[in-house]
Amino acid sequence: MPTITIRHLSTTCHQRLRERAAENGHSMEAEARLILDDAVAPPARTLTQALMEFGLANGGITLDLPARTDSPQGATF
Repeated sequence: MPTITIRHLSTTCHQRLRERAAENGHSMEAEARLILDDAVAPPARTLTQALMEFGLANGGITLDLPARTDSPQGATF
């Protein structure tokens, strides 16, 4: 597995990493790995993005939507 060394880490950053690791029950090394993994992970797609990508990949999607009304049908207040 690859290894990196981070030099010149500020005292404040080191202390915050130590505290965060302790709060999460991790070693500082494990906590740093989680932080780095999260920082470089591709952004999560939203449902809207996934649907748009699906539609584009499949020639588009057409939805037949009912006409809007002032109040939902069957709603009781």
